[in-house]
Amino acid sequence: MMKTRCTWCGADPLYVGYHDEEWGVPVRDDRELFEHLVLDGAQAGLSWITILRKRENYRRAFDGFDPNKMAKYGPRQITRLMADEGIVRNRRKIEAAIVNARAYLELQDEVGSFSEFLWQFAGGRPRVNSWKSVAQLPAKSPESEAMSKELKHRGFKFVGPTICYAFMQAAGLVNDHIVDCFRHRQVGEK
Repeated sequence: MMKTRCTWCGADPLYVGYHDEEWGVPVRDDRELFEHLVLDGAQAGLSWITILRKRENYRRAFDGFDPNKMAKYGPRQITRLMADEGIVRNRRKIEAAIVNARAYLELQDEVGSFSEFLWQFAGGRPRVNSWKSVAQLPAKSPESEAMSKELKHRGFKFVGPTICYAFMQAAGLVNDHIVDCFRHRQVGEK
């Protein structure tokens, strides 16, 4: 029997696997949320499949998204990253990832849990939407605008409202699977 999916994932096996197993599943792990935020920032102006295809390269290049290691990156590491063909070699995005690692550590020192900080913008639990088609999916929401404003205030870069909304979708703060998608109910049960 054919499964009904959100149409945005198309037929690419990598994209379908991401849709079926990851997108919209609630994430509560601090480091994993940090990875999502950095990758969504790297996506700005690009398609998600581009970043998804490079995700393992990003994990390698950025020391598994370990904020403690990334926060110490300096000019030598930036030069190395700019030469890495496995990632998007955009200096502003690379520098933003490093700035975000530092901001992440400061935020953790101040509030403790990065996860709790981010999940407050969703009221602590996933918001389940009931879209009938992908055309109805918003690019941002009042919650993503509030998240963006607060992250920027705390020194994060590449965290505009649209990036924050994509992050909220990916990390399960929002369930934006269309109602006919087989994952809509499954993700809602997590």
